[in-house]
Amino acid sequence: MLGEVTARIIETLGEYERSHGLPKSWKTPLVAVASAANANFARLKEVVSPTHLLPEDILPGAKSGVSFFIPFEDWIVHENTGEGPASRSWALAYLQTNDLIAHINVSLESLFQSRGAATGKIPATHNFDEERLLSDWSHRHIAYIAGLGSFGLNNMLITSQGCCGRFGSLVTDFAFPEAEYARQGPFPERCLHKLRGICGLCRTRCPAGAYTPEGFDRHRCYARCLENARRYESLGLADVCGKCVTGLPCSLRDPSL
Repeated sequence: MLGEVTARIIETLGEYERSHGLPKSWKTPLVAVASAANANFARLKEVVSPTHLLPEDILPGAKSGVSFFIPFEDWIVHENTGEGPASRSWALAYLQTNDLIAHINVSLESLFQSRGAATGKIPATHNFDEERLLSDWSHRHIAYIAGLGSFGLNNMLITSQGCCGRFGSLVTDFAFPEAEYARQGPFPERCLHKLRGICGLCRTRCPAGAYTPEGFDRHRCYARCLENARRYESLGLADVCGKCVTGLPCSLRDPSL
């Protein structure tokens, strides 16, 4: 079934690019699935927020969490590398990928319905508390639980295709074959700083100075994102930056290999 889910996501992505007349913007998505019984879900209330939801909070009787990563094409990443505001192509990619994820979730809902299963969907973004800036459903952490990557020094998830792209996820009461579920970890580190004490470029590249000796200041980070949102307000709500993920050893690949 995981193969069918992956094929449906790839098919939906291709159809989206063609129907919207877009240049090639995304690489082949990565897809994985975790059992709703995975103990790491409960840990999210400690790691992310006490109000973080569990799969069964989204869909009573949930058995599985499906996670997918949609990597940006290299040209989008390169155009956002360097100083200054976020590039227009990066802002557009953010908005278009969020819309693509919504289409993917609808397509997956149809696939699971054909198997007699229900789904529970979460928006790709803007599902966070605007005061605390904490999400009640972190797509990155769901991806970690599903085994798609490990967290870097910048709190971004490094996959086999790097960290430049967007994550999506949904829950379903479909029970996948046990062999298709991710193990419960721990997973291999991919961040060069965590592995060997080198790099750390992501933190020094942050134009907002959000990485402080006291920890990550998410309000500084989001203030910078809102500056870019105002710059590109004609496109939609592009509250993005991306300077801490572009131009790095982990931007487009697994740097540990």
